[in-house]
Amino acid sequence: MLRIYQNTYRRTARKAVVYSTKVACCNHSTLCGITSHPRRSQDSGSSGSNGKHRRHEEFLLAGNPARGWQMPPPSRGYGMLVVRILRGALKLRYIVLGGAIGGGVSLRKKYEDWKDGLPDFKWLEDAMPQGERWSQFSRNLIEVGSLVKNAIDVDPKLKQLGEDKLSEWRNWFDSRLDDAIEAADYQGVQIVETKDDLKAKTTVAALGITSDESRKKYEKLQSQVETLQTEIMNVQIKYQKELEKMEKENRELRQQYLILKTNKKTTAKKIKKSLIDMYSEVLDELSGYDTGYTMADHLPRVVVVGDQSSGKTSVLESIAKARIFPRGSGEMMTRAPVKVTLAEGPYHVAQFRDSDREYDLTKESDLQDLRRDVEFRMKASVRGGKTVSNEVIAMTVKGPGLQRMVLVDLPGIISTMTVDMASDTKDSIHQMTKHYMSNPNAIILCIQDGSVDAERSNVTDLVMQCDPLGRRTIFVLTKVDLAEELADPDRIRKILSGKLFPMKALGYYAVVTGRGRKDDSIDAIRQYEEDFFKNSKLFHRRGVIMPHQVTSRNLSLAVSDRFWKMVRETIEQQADAFKATRFNLETEWKNNFPRLRESGRDELFDKAKGEILDEVVTLSQISAKKWDDALNTKLWEKLSNYVFETIYLPAAQSGSQNSFNTMVDIKLRQWAEQALPAKSVEAGWEALQQEFISLMERSKKAQDHDVIFDQLKSAVVDEAIRRHSWEDKAIDMLRVIQLNTLEDRFVHDKQEWDSAVKFLETSVNAKLVQTEETLAQMFGPGQMRRLTHWQYLTQDQQKRRSVKNELDKILKNDTKHLPTLTHDELTTVRKNLQRDSVDVDTDYIRQTWFPVYRKHFLQQALQRARDCRKAYYLYTQQGAECEISCSDVVLFWRIQQVIKITGNALRQQVINREARRLDKEIKAVLDEFSEDEEKKGYLLTGKRVLLAEELIKVRQIQEKLEEFINSLNQEK
Repeated sequence: MLRIYQNTYRRTARKAVVYSTKVACCNHSTLCGITSHPRRSQDSGSSGSNGKHRRHEEFLLAGNPARGWQMPPPSRGYGMLVVRILRGALKLRYIVLGGAIGGGVSLRKKYEDWKDGLPDFKWLEDAMPQGERWSQFSRNLIEVGSLVKNAIDVDPKLKQLGEDKLSEWRNWFDSRLDDAIEAADYQGVQIVETKDDLKAKTTVAALGITSDESRKKYEKLQSQVETLQTEIMNVQIKYQKELEKMEKENRELRQQYLILKTNKKTTAKKIKKSLIDMYSEVLDELSGYDTGYTMADHLPRVVVVGDQSSGKTSVLESIAKARIFPRGSGEMMTRAPVKVTLAEGPYHVAQFRDSDREYDLTKESDLQDLRRDVEFRMKASVRGGKTVSNEVIAMTVKGPGLQRMVLVDLPGIISTMTVDMASDTKDSIHQMTKHYMSNPNAIILCIQDGSVDAERSNVTDLVMQCDPLGRRTIFVLTKVDLAEELADPDRIRKILSGKLFPMKALGYYAVVTGRGRKDDSIDAIRQYEEDFFKNSKLFHRRGVIMPHQVTSRNLSLAVSDRFWKMVRETIEQQADAFKATRFNLETEWKNNFPRLRESGRDELFDKAKGEILDEVVTLSQISAKKWDDALNTKLWEKLSNYVFETIYLPAAQSGSQNSFNTMVDIKLRQWAEQALPAKSVEAGWEALQQEFISLMERSKKAQDHDVIFDQLKSAVVDEAIRRHSWEDKAIDMLRVIQLNTLEDRFVHDKQEWDSAVKFLETSVNAKLVQTEETLAQMFGPGQMRRLTHWQYLTQDQQKRRSVKNELDKILKNDTKHLPTLTHDELTTVRKNLQRDSVDVDTDYIRQTWFPVYRKHFLQQALQRARDCRKAYYLYTQQGAECEISCSDVVLFWRIQQVIKITGNALRQQVINREARRLDKEIKAVLDEFSEDEEKKGYLLTGKRVLLAEELIKVRQIQEKLEEFINSLNQEK
């Protein structure tokens, strides 16, 4: 812009110079020596004078060196002075003008940006006073300010705060008060103020109290607001950090998942399972296949049995080199079988079969967690008021120097039950112990407490019953450190030599399981055991037993050696038995289901799940027209009874058209505000349910339909429908739509009129059919039916017919009769019937009158509908004053419009929301069912499923057995 002004200035200055020069030339033409030539003027064009002046300009500006002429000094100095003055004035003018314009534009833009950045205070225009009231408010502010200042000067409490604090607060308040007063003066046109000014102004002016109270309340409020703002900011920062942390962890987990998913198969191939792990997996498979040991599961395992508190759990912990079981003082701690697979490994760790967590047994914190989890699993396995459970808790313990074997720790045998035990606890423990010892290849580790009398033992009798020859029993005497002090040495010698009990065993061992301290570690216990046997007078000096018969270490070596010897002797027989079982099952399958593959319960469930979800997808592909038809039909089915009984019949029987319209408007509005939206949602939900069930039923008629899925599909659909509910906000939305639709009382075109008439006729005919059925039951069959079907009238039906004949006479005389009978009419009918020897009371007559009159009224309504079919144009011209009463048609047109609008809204909700929500419910139900093995077994059953499950299980066991046998032979 400044350049434009400078160029304008230069052109103006140049013209001024030329003009002054022209004046000088004209005044001194003689001195110039220039004369105008007529011919030259003509050659220059139409403006000769302009040409002459132009030549004068060029001559004067450029000079004439040939002649050496110059302007006289006085005239030249005068002209240049004028030029300089004019030039300076013009330059200053345009500079000032340009700067003012440019600065104004820049300032206005800056002001607009600053104004846009301010918060919106338009709401203050309504809250704050205007005009004279605002001026008065401003003056009040000034007075309050002066009062507050005076109060501050004389307040003794503020002097105690110190001069520095007082001065700081006074300056702050003065600045805020001045800002508030300035803003108040400016409010005559527009209110623009900051949040701090607004708080100071409104607080002081609105409270209208003393300065000290206002200061305290304001400071308190301000501190609360600042505290809340700080807390909100801290929460937001903390939330943002947590969110970023979770997003980062999610990305890392996603990457790990993708890596694991990609390398899942290759990783499984690279990892080689140990021999004992393979054997433990075979036992796990067998435990789920045959729990009775009657057919197949005769594989060896070490069964640890003993009386309660005999130290059997401590023996197992000593063998595992870790205190892995919960402990109690005399109470029953082992409530379920615990299968412990011992294996050698570089790290001393433990892990449950159904968990990925590894417990570091070298850390006390992990040991505590392991014991707590074992106790929790035991308590969780006990159900139905029982004390013990048959559910096996399987875990693996690995560590350096551990002997490979599989041990099963059972609940201790009891002789007396306590009051907190179930009544069958003793028998349950006996049965469980016999169940595990009945396996002909199980190694029985019989634990006997050395600190008590041998005659008090209960376990020895059970062991003798299951293994009378002692070919698979190992006897262990515990707590021998206490036995040395209490028992007779000869008695201990007899026990360890097998001469005290009639029970026989492969070997006899003595161990020390601790000093009775819960906090002792396994290393301390083993060290105490070794020191005891080295220094014991009974076992060392007198040589009661051989050295290999003492310590837990020798015991674990002996048990492991016997365990693997038993495994090698029996594993081939087990593999052959399963081969024969597999062959028999495959033959049975081919004979019964030759064209079907052996699909287990899990595979069948996945297939059924896919079919159900496909049907849900099909539900969303139903056409809009089909949804409209289904919803409209269901809506009218839900609403028809209310429309007839509560709205139409009472209004139509009122006697006049005006009262009819008034009653209809009132009842329709009440209906739309209360019951109609909820009924509509109920109808929509039933229509959705009906369509989904019909899709499932149609799928049963397909050629590839499998009847085995029917029970599962029905259970899933029923559960999903039971859980699903329509969105609550749909009711409010429908209420608004329905109220607006019912406000329209004028039929718009002939097509809608004909549709409403047809709707009225259809509805009245349906009600008429119901009424005739009621009359047929009340009055009995007609004469023709009695003749053709040999039927007779009952005595009550004969009375009803007599009453009907009298009532028909009343309706024939008065076709527009009211819906109720008068007292005189009731008396007349009763007397007429008495003349015919029919004695009835008035209530009996009213009961008969109701269906008779309804039939009469519906027939009249049907006739009115037929009359109104061609009366549309008469209705449009005369409206409510129409000669033919067509209020019935208008009412049913309004009902029809509500049904259409509601059906359309429900269809959109079904397609956009409810079908998806139902899909989610079905998926949730399927996921729950997939994790519930008991429910899957109940819903997917039959010979085909059971045979396939058994065949698959036997095949898996045989494959694992063969894999284990190959590895065992390679180890040999």
